[in-house]
Formats: sequence, C-alpha cells, structure tokens
Amino acid sequence: MPRNMKLLALSPLKMKLFMLLNLPMGLIAGLKVNRIDDNGSEVTVPFKYVNKNPFKSMYFAVMSMAAELSSGILAIVEVSKAEKPVSMLVLNMEASFTKKAKSKITFTCDAAVQIRETIQRSINTGEGQTIDVNSQGIDKEGDVVAEFKFTWTFKPKGV
Repeated sequence: MPRNMKLLALSPLKMKLFMLLNLPMGLIAGLKVNRIDDNGSEVTVPFKYVNKNPFKSMYFAVMSMAAELSSGILAIVEVSKAEKPVSMLVLNMEASFTKKAKSKITFTCDAAVQIRETIQRSINTGEGQTIDVNSQGIDKEGDVVAEFKFTWTFKPKGV
C-alpha cells in the first residue's frame, strides 16, 4: 500500500492507475475521489451505460462500490499512516434505497476521526476492533438516494 495514500487518492491519474491495479471495477464504473481530508471523503459515481440496470436507474452494486470506497479510502489512508501494519476488512454492510438513482451520485462519509481512533485502539490493545460507519448517496438534485452502513474491522498484523 502506498505510504501517502491521501495524495494518491487526490491525483486523478494516480488514482486511476491504483484502481486499474487494485479495483478495476471501480475504474470501469467511473468512481472518483473528489474529497478526502481529516474529517471524511466524497466519492462520485456517474450514471452511464455500464452502471445502469434494466429499470433505467443505477445498479445497486455500483452504488455499493462507491459507498464502500467513501469509507474504505479513509481506512486505507489511516492504515497506511499507522505505526504498525494493520489489516482491514468489511465485516458487514447494510443498505437502504430511497429514490431511483438516475444521475451522478455523490457518496459522503464523515467518519475519518472515528476510523483513526478505532485503528489506534486496535494497535494499543493488540486486538481486533470494529466500527460502524455511514455513507450517504445524494443525486444531482440534492436528494438522498441511498444510505449505507459498513462495519469495518481492524487488527494489528502478526498478533
């Protein structure tokens, strides 16, 4: 994993290369990290031919991928900065869909601080720790189209 993942995520060319090597479906779907900072992140996914379902809206799995990346990129950044190697894994996911997604969707996750604290607690205790984080998808009209809850687990490697 690159040491400065935050800079990589904010460079469109480097992030496309990273996705080509590590998350090729994200590249095909057109996922883009628009914001990543000490509080959270925003990931967009366009409404395009390869992302649609037979009902003329965005396929739920594409939205799931974008929502996961909005929380996962925060976890990747924090794991890459940790003083010890830490493994990370999605343990659970819940989703609700409130409106057909028929435009570009922006997924926002503002759990960077909580993720950072959970990873540090895992390192301090030497035990696995879990955290529930939310990601909300909003369409171009400003309406919520989907809400996701991911349970992430972090554990120091070699323990």
